[in-house]
Amino acid sequence: MAAYASITSSVTKFALTGLMLAALATGAEARGWFGTGKPAQESIALSDLPVQGQRTYEAILNGGPFRYEKDGTVFGNRERLLPPARRGHYREYTVATPGSRDRGARRIVCGGEQRTTPEACWYTADHYASFRRIAP
Repeated sequence: MAAYASITSSVTKFALTGLMLAALATGAEARGWFGTGKPAQESIALSDLPVQGQRTYEAILNGGPFRYEKDGTVFGNRERLLPPARRGHYREYTVATPGSRDRGARRIVCGGEQRTTPEACWYTADHYASFRRIAP
């Protein structure tokens, strides 16, 4: 009887694991493969960015200077809200947030081979939960 209970328990765990994986995969497809929100579709005019964002964008095109050590580092796109690209394609830059003691939540993420002439840049005001493509 103990062997039967052990087998039943194993089968149940296996079935539940399969159901959980199926649910995760279905939800992941709906969100863009483990994304946390909608893929970046909206745009924002450069002139509509906060002044700090406009300054950051200008610094990107000029190759700096940047205030934070993490500026210019690889952005992994783990949220999968930006178009798929090879690792290293995207780089992130801090948009200063007045009154914040740290880097805050605002960033510009640019993609392309050349850092000072990016193919496209996106703005996020909510720490990667959503993106808007910058229209210069």
